[in-house]
Amino acid sequence: MMSDLTADFKAFAVQAGADLIGVADPSRFSDWAPERSPMSIFPDAKAVVAVARRITRGTLRGNEEGTNFNTYQSFGYHWLDNEFLALTTFECVEFLEDNCWEATPLFPFPAEAYPQGIPVREGAPAPNVYPDFDHVAVACGLGEIGVNGHLLTPRFGSRQRLQIILTDAPLQPDPIWTEPICRRCLACANSCPLDAIATDDFDELTIAGKTMHIGKIDYDKCRVCKNGACANRYHSAGKPDRLGALCNRSCVNALELRDATTDSFEQPFRKRDPWGLDEMGRLVKVTVRSAHNPGSQEGR
Repeated sequence: MMSDLTADFKAFAVQAGADLIGVADPSRFSDWAPERSPMSIFPDAKAVVAVARRITRGTLRGNEEGTNFNTYQSFGYHWLDNEFLALTTFECVEFLEDNCWEATPLFPFPAEAYPQGIPVREGAPAPNVYPDFDHVAVACGLGEIGVNGHLLTPRFGSRQRLQIILTDAPLQPDPIWTEPICRRCLACANSCPLDAIATDDFDELTIAGKTMHIGKIDYDKCRVCKNGACANRYHSAGKPDRLGALCNRSCVNALELRDATTDSFEQPFRKRDPWGLDEMGRLVKVTVRSAHNPGSQEGR
């Protein structure tokens, strides 16, 4: 039965290392542009699956202290995507195909990259089609997009990486996450030394009936950020990786301070005043205040 297949698949995914897994019905992508829709890649898919593995909190420690950035680059970015999560995704694909269902794995190539071919039939988008993975994860019920433009989940906040599986297996879809995770405290925006995230100008984004508000982000500023951001490793046109940057670390701290995530720790994440560098690499003072309570620290 469908429910048994879904339960068995999810149990296997967890055994294979998945920390989060969500399933979307294809109807949730009916209003997506063909060049951004996962259904363009596998039109006969009956389910779209988002698979995530956590960025461990300690992986961000060297960035937070400003003393070691390579740990995050390896365990939080390159190896996590290319090896740890990729292996989990591939084993999930093998499980589905061992049970006679076709499954297509997708890695997070940036949706901003230009087409690299021509349409092969009338009405088809040009290759390569890549959806926004954070948007797909929202459609799969994993969470929401916060003011900082990142996927936030109720367990890890922004501390996860994603890969996608398209399958003709009739998996039971998960409900859309409805409880707010981001409360627009603006700790992310207020901590940025480059003022890359707007505090008074928001884009409205609706996915599968869920509406979110995202601060307008100047990604050109993010590309010269020296506070833990780094270039997109797949394509120069892609958005910079900001999961280890000051803005996102401030989000991690703010969410923990108000118990917005269920992944708990004995000690607080931020133990010292945050450091910051301007676009020239000069030290600047960083003072993070919550929009909800300007007299107190982030999110408290």
